[in-house]
Amino acid sequence: MDEDPTTSTDAGFAELGLRPELLRALADLGYEEPTPIQREAIGPLVAGHDLVGQAATGTGKTAAFALPLLQRLTTGTSDDPVALVLVPTRELAEQVSQAVHRYGRELNVRVLPVYGGQPIHRQLQVLRRGVDVVVGTPGRILDHIERETLRLDAIRTVVLDEADEMLDMGFAEDIEAILAETPEERQTVLFSATMPPRIDAIARRHLRDPQRIRMGRDTATADALPTVRQSAYLVARAHKAAALGRVLDVEAPTAAIVFCRTREEVEEVTESLNGRGFRAEALHGGLSQDQRDRVMGRLRAGTTELLVATDVAARGLDVEQLTHVINFNVPSAPEAYVHRIGRVGRAGRTGAAITLAEPREQRMLKAIERLTGQRIVLEKLPTVTDLRARRLEMVRTTVVEGLDADDLDRFRSVLASLTDEADLEQVALACLNLLHEANGGDVDEPEIPSIAPQREREFDNRAARRNGPGADRYNDRGPGRGRSADSAVTRVFVGLGRRAGLRPQDLVGAIAGEAGLPARDIGAIQITDRFSLVEVPEADADRVIRALSHSTIRGRRPTVRRDRPHR
Repeated sequence: MDEDPTTSTDAGFAELGLRPELLRALADLGYEEPTPIQREAIGPLVAGHDLVGQAATGTGKTAAFALPLLQRLTTGTSDDPVALVLVPTRELAEQVSQAVHRYGRELNVRVLPVYGGQPIHRQLQVLRRGVDVVVGTPGRILDHIERETLRLDAIRTVVLDEADEMLDMGFAEDIEAILAETPEERQTVLFSATMPPRIDAIARRHLRDPQRIRMGRDTATADALPTVRQSAYLVARAHKAAALGRVLDVEAPTAAIVFCRTREEVEEVTESLNGRGFRAEALHGGLSQDQRDRVMGRLRAGTTELLVATDVAARGLDVEQLTHVINFNVPSAPEAYVHRIGRVGRAGRTGAAITLAEPREQRMLKAIERLTGQRIVLEKLPTVTDLRARRLEMVRTTVVEGLDADDLDRFRSVLASLTDEADLEQVALACLNLLHEANGGDVDEPEIPSIAPQREREFDNRAARRNGPGADRYNDRGPGRGRSADSAVTRVFVGLGRRAGLRPQDLVGAIAGEAGLPARDIGAIQITDRFSLVEVPEADADRVIRALSHSTIRGRRPTVRRDRPHR
């Protein structure tokens, strides 16, 4: 619910001594109360102290250093920057730059993001005109220093944001070289999600008697994470929209939020999903409050199943029936990921967090894993065969649910007349075909090119066993360590899935124990809500099917057969 935040903002942030221009900007942005790290950090930074801050979750640290930086800023007095913010990625550079611009709009602050992959001549033009704050990645900042197009003699404040990530990316020497170009009397601020010894070493060398702040993980978020199944798919940018539709087809969420970075992307994704037959609604800052309320009402009422939103527009939303959070892109900051997925798995509820990642974003997934202490399972995109199997499973589910209807007797006369003309099996098959067509029929679309993850050997059976119930795919290093890569394999259908509590190790144990097949010969395992597919050597397929058909898994005797190919 949006309400006039001016009063609560003034009461919260004004007591930190911020200037009126900043308070008005915060009020317009809807900021009501300082977060804990903002309360702890803003005062010492405004007073000019150096500071080391650790925040394990998304606690608003950008505002924690940006607001004091702007508080102490005297704009327009020099063409050279007076503040420098170093960040590990271009995405974070853009995010921080936008935040500084929004907070300081009434101060006419001149801020420039500087990163690789952007035409350098544009950066040179802006630098020649003069800037107040530069936000950039170490490599490109150092490039400008060596070109003598960026002078740091006037720098009064340096911020090292996501310092541990910058070190992990190999920027340690660049950071040292950049700091050597800044005045010794500068204010230095260091923020990091973790505090390994090498971060402490940087703080001892470059910070003067710093204040230290450590924020623990938000309790509600920490409690929610264990119940959230986290996975990611590697997808090229050109195929993301198609991949999103395919994932949603297989997952079949009750209600889901798809997070996008920009308003334009929200509109594009919403249009694409509606074109595929989903019921999707957009939620972004361009909508009025009445429009937002109507969208949320339709989601809670079940007439809309997908909400496509930006982070800002979705702030504060709590939808009880939400089952999935999907990141159309990897969030630019790990803390944002934690807050997004915390929207499912609340109050003991289970949920799924799925991320569509471009190949270059794998490093960002690793940063998220370090922050959460939990693994994000890299999965293979569902194939056309998977989609066809899913739709056939939907037909079966619909029929099973229909068996409980109270008024089936009224169709007996129709069935009798039909069986006079055809046998019962033929009649049943015709009915199933009609139901299948009503659900969309056979899938007829091209395959999406698969992308192999970096260091793929890390994602072996040990990882699947560590992850337990959330590990939906088991991959024992390809087609099995005990046989050659070109051995013939067969996919076996097992009529149990996640809803039965099935885990990869359950299938491995059953096949090894009942069929006597060594675990090293078991290939990829895919587990969906209601069924599973497992690769076994063609020569052993019949033995595995017979053994599993006469055994119980998770207390149930499953339907087991060869996976039927669809053409």
